[in-house]
Amino acid sequence: MRDVILTCAITGNITRPDATPHLPITPAQIAASALEAEQAGAAVVHIHVRHPDDGLPSMELSHYAEVVERIRAAKSRLILNITTGPGGRFVPSEADPRVAAPGTTLLPPLERVSHVSALAPEIATLDLNTMNSGEQVVINTPRNVRVMADAILAAGAKPEIEIFNPGDLVLARELLADPRFGPAPMFSFVLGINYGWPPSIEAIQLGLSMLPAGAIWSAFGVSRHSFPMVAAAVLMGGHARVGMEDNIYLEKGRLAVSNAELCDKAARIISDLGARVASPEAAREMLGL
Repeated sequence: MRDVILTCAITGNITRPDATPHLPITPAQIAASALEAEQAGAAVVHIHVRHPDDGLPSMELSHYAEVVERIRAAKSRLILNITTGPGGRFVPSEADPRVAAPGTTLLPPLERVSHVSALAPEIATLDLNTMNSGEQVVINTPRNVRVMADAILAAGAKPEIEIFNPGDLVLARELLADPRFGPAPMFSFVLGINYGWPPSIEAIQLGLSMLPAGAIWSAFGVSRHSFPMVAAAVLMGGHARVGMEDNIYLEKGRLAVSNAELCDKAARIISDLGARVASPEAAREMLGL
């Protein structure tokens, strides 16, 4: 049986607290949800943090540190994958598109990875996309991506290269000329976000045709595409991700009460398709951690 690595994206920074009462908000809730996801089959947890008082996205080191410390104190085997995505959004003002409007979060690249340098997780995300996202623009210039990659690698973390469009893979192949990325680079196809990859087998096939040899890959869908993309990724030889960052529904009209419930369903899909949910130890071996 083939081992499939299941990642759980615990809370993200887009899902609104008013959309579901079950969204983990505080560091204690995020850590507890991660540990529950481990019991449901997740080998990797993808961590964003939020301000405990209002649930809005946070980049505070203290919030990341509390989550990491709580998970580590529990003697968990989980692989920690910490985001570096926040800090890359620009909202142009209507009067002058050169002027940033409220909602802009652009930060220097080293500020976007400072928590990774401080906490040294095993994995950290590296987004390569510059693209429309609603009325905002996500900006990750090649220079900034390289600065962030240098800091992630210096911290001893493995970059998870997130791919939103085919052009991201062109940039990725340039980055991989750096031997520090190792012989088995890690990629994730993000499917179903407006103006990015469509949530389809054809999109995954195109992405796979552009991957370098030896790459390890996963694919995940957002909203109603979450579980269909679990199945597609497994059938096509990849790994999978679910979680409240991507989707808050267990099925149409029924909110998931926890990340563990989403992981339970993903694990059943993986098993029903003849694969096996990888343990954290097996995932570490596959990822070269």
